Amino acid sequence: MLASAAVLAVISANEASAQSATIETVTVTAQANLNATAPTQTPLDSVQPTSIITQDFIEKNLPLSGNYDEAIKLSPSVANTAPNGPGLAESQGLSIRGFVDGQFNVTFDGIPWGDSNDFTHHSTSYFMAHDLGQITVDRGPGTGATIGNATFGGTVSILSKAPTDDEAIRPYASTGSFNTQLVGAEFDSGTIDKTNGTRVMLDVEGLSSDGYLTNMGQRRQNAYIKVVQPIDSNTTIAFVGMFNHIDQNISLGATAAEISAFGPNYALSRDPTNQNYFRYNADSIRNDFEYVDLQSNLGGGWAVDSKLYTFAYYHKGLNGEDPNGELPNGTSFGPNNVPGQLLKNDYRSVGTITRVTKDFSFGQLKTGIWYDYQTNQRNLTEIDFTANQAVNPAGNPPTGIDRDLHQALTTIQPYAQFDWKPIDGLVISPGVRYSYFDRNVNSIVNVKTGSAQIYDNSFDALLPSIAANYTLMEGWTTYAQVAEGFLAPNENFFNTADPNATKISPQKSWNVQAGTSFQAGDWTISGDVYNINFSNLIGSRTVGGQAVFFNQGGATYKGLEADLTYSLGYGLSIYGNGSLNSAKDHQTHQWLANAPEETAALGLIYNQDGYYGSLIDKWIGGRYGDVGQTQWLQPYSTLDMSLGFDLSHWNGAPDGTWIKLQVNNLIDTNKIFALAGYTVQDGTPLYWTVPGRSVFVSISTSL
Repeated sequence: MLASAAVLAVISANEASAQSATIETVTVTAQANLNATAPTQTPLDSVQPTSIITQDFIEKNLPLSGNYDEAIKLSPSVANTAPNGPGLAESQGLSIRGFVDGQFNVTFDGIPWGDSNDFTHHSTSYFMAHDLGQITVDRGPGTGATIGNATFGGTVSILSKAPTDDEAIRPYASTGSFNTQLVGAEFDSGTIDKTNGTRVMLDVEGLSSDGYLTNMGQRRQNAYIKVVQPIDSNTTIAFVGMFNHIDQNISLGATAAEISAFGPNYALSRDPTNQNYFRYNADSIRNDFEYVDLQSNLGGGWAVDSKLYTFAYYHKGLNGEDPNGELPNGTSFGPNNVPGQLLKNDYRSVGTITRVTKDFSFGQLKTGIWYDYQTNQRNLTEIDFTANQAVNPAGNPPTGIDRDLHQALTTIQPYAQFDWKPIDGLVISPGVRYSYFDRNVNSIVNVKTGSAQIYDNSFDALLPSIAANYTLMEGWTTYAQVAEGFLAPNENFFNTADPNATKISPQKSWNVQAGTSFQAGDWTISGDVYNINFSNLIGSRTVGGQAVFFNQGGATYKGLEADLTYSLGYGLSIYGNGSLNSAKDHQTHQWLANAPEETAALGLIYNQDGYYGSLIDKWIGGRYGDVGQTQWLQPYSTLDMSLGFDLSHWNGAPDGTWIKLQVNNLIDTNKIFALAGYTVQDGTPLYWTVPGRSVFVSISTSL
């Protein structure tokens, strides 16, 4: 089943001292005492199924072009493959237990972020691999203290990398497949004693690549800064800023006929008379993400952590009307002119999160509130590429505008939780969170009617939870959880003739989960069972690059998950995980779309004496790409290899000098892994294929 079972070989390599991934904050912290070698592991204090990926593992296994989706793909029940090569286009088909992007949270240093219309995330926006600290994948709705608009499918928690205690300049560079080049440099001030221990980290990098898919290039620039300033022994203030700019060419997928005729990497052309001309299918995206964090130990067991943040996403996109060739050319300006669309999606969120804790001899009180206000403008206009992007009104309202929406979204989530310790080794955590979400839309041109409409939809829910963790013996714990999850209806679901008449209840789920975690000697083991029952499941289908939403009724997700790492000695470890998953709707008992029947991973890792090596295969079971058990997608696996050597073991090389080799998809499979959607003209299915073998070499040092 796993290609790695036949290919594994002993690799000589050694671990260097990893930088601390701890973020200076009271409530969002990196886990201590983790096995840095293990690709994923469950901490002993977990109250729900959890996989932690350490900064050390990310640095040694992820190509510098990669993103958080690439880092978490080895986790149990997680499916993900980047169609254009690691980090070279947005993730497609990312799912956790069959919950697709938009049904689970992604947070950055504890701050939820995502699109306003459907709660999805752009994996190439904001942060890059070199600035990632520890990542946690919580496969559940969390506790009462878990905030976010999409908590019922889980949470991917990303921690930013912290400034180091030593002063250094750390240049790095990478080159590899698809003409991919990356150059960057990190500056660390070290601890500045004259300013009471200030630490500053600044990282700047640039990426260019032609991509695996034809004519789908990407150019990306990113800057990240983090400043940590102690005020006194009890109070610290931190500032984080991140700025990201992407110019890329993007496809909507390829039909089976195109893949057969032109190969699995077919995407765009260089023919300016064709709607799939690469310059007609392009994005320019600018992002920023900033926050100020004040944390203080107030004495008497009280502590506070308060963040003020803002993030923004500014997207200008072009696409041919039908890049897959079914719709003939022709616009209002001429029968042979090339039709297309101009998309704009601009939003900014401003918010605050305040968390307060109080320690008692018998437990800890956790309470706080999250407030977020986002403004969003979405516009789609029909244009003529031959006429220099002039507005094309043919077949649309005379304005040529398909939609022009102005939105304001308000989220308020207060919570309270108490971690009660009635006896030694037992923690019981009852909690409750109130979730309020309001979406106000002022549509100059509404999607379905083409006319101006104003509507407002608000939803709220009281979300209780209770969890317990019990220490059976040193290094062995067990846990159980019952919690309710929540997701407000997608904005696109209200794109009807009368949005105010649309009565949709929020998606809510009841989650029952139990598991165990063991860490002792050479073993790191965890396992869990889960059952998730929810009503009012809202599904989607993508047609011509646009999502169409519908109500599927209720559904049940259930399964088994496990992972382990075992040290064989002499720096060599074996790693494996697996899951058996089921996701079916209540009415027909058919499988839900994009829910694999099972997942698995198996590999060997060597980490000793300045050498590092890993060979790990991830296997994704069969699944359906669409509802009604249609568009069956075959199982597939990707075998990845990473080799690294600490050059400082040679005389004269600076400390912290590493050379690394990453090979993705070593077996060079090109199977279809996801349904990309359907064409507008004839409803022909579009697909994504696994990108072919890629090789990346990188070098980094410390000056």
